[in-house]
Amino acid sequence: MKNVFIAILLVGLSSFSFIGDEIDYNHKTVMKTLIKNGNMTNPSFEEILLPKNIEDSYNFQGKFFTVVDSNDNTIKTIYIGRVNSCRAGGCSISNTEMNGPSEYFDYMVCFDINNVVVLVKVFNYQATHGHEVTAKGWLKQFEGYSSGNRLEVGKNVDSISGATISVNGITKDITEKTKVLVAIKNATPH
Repeated sequence: MKNVFIAILLVGLSSFSFIGDEIDYNHKTVMKTLIKNGNMTNPSFEEILLPKNIEDSYNFQGKFFTVVDSNDNTIKTIYIGRVNSCRAGGCSISNTEMNGPSEYFDYMVCFDINNVVVLVKVFNYQATHGHEVTAKGWLKQFEGYSSGNRLEVGKNVDSISGATISVNGITKDITEKTKVLVAIKNATPH
């Protein structure tokens, strides 16, 4: 009986490491946020395929989508992606050096037609520290950001004690993905 329990426990633990490995692009919070905060009533998504030169230049853990609201033809662009946070047990190495299991959070950024950030929402926080970055009030500071501006933690982005890795990660990712969106739109024939 004890061996059966240990076998079940091992199978359960091994399958646990695969839970959440993929970003849920259809997460109910994404749709709910677009309807409630994006002033949409019936949004539909279409993935934006990246030009090869952009895909090769950046390390993507997410996708860009065009979102159309069928009731009024409102078009927005969103990015749904993942930011690696601390490894379970410590944050002694940088995000770029992580090659094993890490903690993470998934988030979305909504852009207007001028590539300006209009909304940021963290919807799947799987890290044990730094959950303060999920607060609406803290995320509002990214609204109005465009690639012509500069985001810098401690200057125009509030730092959060105990959430340094998460704060720096999301700030860097929003900066990068805004620049990528501009590059995508510049590469696409009008």
